[in-house]
Amino acid sequence: MDRSRPLTRRPLVALLTAAALAATSMTALSSAARAADADLARNGGFESGLDGWTCTAGTTVNAPVHSGTSALKATPSGADNARCSQTVTVEPDAQYTLAGHVRGSYVHLGASGTGTTDVSTWTQSAPDWQQLTTTFRTGPATTRVTIHLHGWYGTGAYHADDITLTGPGGGTEQPPAPPTGLRTGTVTSTSVALSWSPAAGATGYAVYRDGTRIRTVSGPSATVTGLSPATAYAFQVAAVNDAGESARSATVTATTTAPDSGGDSGLPPHALVGYLHASFANGSGYTRLADVPDSWDVIDLAFGEPTSVTSGDIRFDRCPASECPGVESDAEFKAAIKDKQAAGKKVLISIGGANGQVQLTTTAARDTFVSSVSKIIDEYGLDGLDIDFEGHSLSLNADDTDFRNPRTPVIVNLISALTTLKARYGDDFVLTMAPETFFVQLGHQYYGTGKWGGQDPRAGAYLPVIHALRDDLTLLHVQDYNSGPIMGLDNQYHSMGGADFHIAMTDMLLTGFPVAGDANNVFPPLRADQVAIGMPATTNAGNGYVSPAEVTKTLDCLTKRTNCGSYTPHGTWPGLRGLMTWSINWDRFGGWEFQRTFDGYFG
Repeated sequence: MDRSRPLTRRPLVALLTAAALAATSMTALSSAARAADADLARNGGFESGLDGWTCTAGTTVNAPVHSGTSALKATPSGADNARCSQTVTVEPDAQYTLAGHVRGSYVHLGASGTGTTDVSTWTQSAPDWQQLTTTFRTGPATTRVTIHLHGWYGTGAYHADDITLTGPGGGTEQPPAPPTGLRTGTVTSTSVALSWSPAAGATGYAVYRDGTRIRTVSGPSATVTGLSPATAYAFQVAAVNDAGESARSATVTATTTAPDSGGDSGLPPHALVGYLHASFANGSGYTRLADVPDSWDVIDLAFGEPTSVTSGDIRFDRCPASECPGVESDAEFKAAIKDKQAAGKKVLISIGGANGQVQLTTTAARDTFVSSVSKIIDEYGLDGLDIDFEGHSLSLNADDTDFRNPRTPVIVNLISALTTLKARYGDDFVLTMAPETFFVQLGHQYYGTGKWGGQDPRAGAYLPVIHALRDDLTLLHVQDYNSGPIMGLDNQYHSMGGADFHIAMTDMLLTGFPVAGDANNVFPPLRADQVAIGMPATTNAGNGYVSPAEVTKTLDCLTKRTNCGSYTPHGTWPGLRGLMTWSINWDRFGGWEFQRTFDGYFG
């Protein structure tokens, strides 16, 4: 019995000792786990720009900032909540804390793909920096989580800084090494083929042209298209994986070849385009075609109009003598056309205008359009056709969301009609378009009715027409006038009245732009020789007139990258075709100021 007491005590002591050791071990493990926790968010302070982040409408700014020298500024639109996100490598079945400082209205911070319950936290209003925090646990098989920020549609810009994701590290994956061996292959007047050596660990590659990222590809080769003839370009590539993007490769340069003689339609390297009031009179006075100075390379006869909005039956009725004193006879008018053509000028019929609504709602209207326009071209011996559809001529049905594959009848039938006319008259047929900014550049923000409906269905409605006919299109001269503010590629709004507006709008056409803010749905750039800039000739001609000095600044910036203002374009395009104006009549009324500016610049 006496010996039994120590035997009963010894297990108790051993148990207490084991418990103490276990507690010490647990504390050590807990401390080790905490020590293993790390901030897994890449570039959470935005000190390296947007490196590591994918943003639909974001940029970095130097003020306001929560800490450091930079912060995120993202601007939602009516169709885009300005989401910024990055994918982070994590461990399965582990606890994480997501936090960040934000400013603005309706700012959201969250995580998706957690494998359990996705989380989000938000603030309705943060006039100064406010911290948002949320936690989540990953699922048993989760190795990647996407963290994201966004605002709310149309509520103004928000700011974010110092984004952290704290928890067990999910590995040591790093961005790949830069690709090597970048070289050029086949070079044409509008494209350059590139190839390079594969980079270990890369899941894709980013292609840069003149310092601007233009596309991503999955393999070690790409063909860059939409380039200007006889123009030098610099290219780089970077390797990409889930951890981010490598440094860029060494630079290679290539100069595109001269344009083919076919398809250029005989225009000079730099052309002056103007509309001639041939079917009506206004305060500018009537101008006979024979009296148009030789400086004008393309003369658009305004306007052919339909007998009714949906008939497709286009008529060109010349201005009567009672309305236009001094108007020439039909014989004199046709003779003047031949004289202009003999001097190397192009004379086109322009269809539409502000009062000429054309809606080709049926295939019958399409066929009537083709036959009636052909009749006008044949009767007057014209060189081609200008499409100046305005107002409600073009709009997109609610289910028409892809500019590459349009479904709306008025769009599909117009494309078919123009393709038929181009085929009928051959390679020398001149095809030009004069849309308003609402139908083209506004497509950067809004396309049709939008994902949730409610938008103007005309927004961006010219894009499928331009894209489908880009190989047949001689000139696109968007009307950079009578326009509201338009967001440029810098995600800032630009308004009429100075060179910056024309530079920003033209840069979008020559660089390409995401449609409706979707970085995976980019409207490809046009060639520089396909683009002219539309401006009013005088203050009487339309809103958005700019002085000759601003015209010169616009051309300097786009063709030489000098004399630029607050907007910096993404390239230099000495092959920019020229200028278009409304109108020849108004320029004559204003003492030929617009013509003299063009002649003085291009010689």
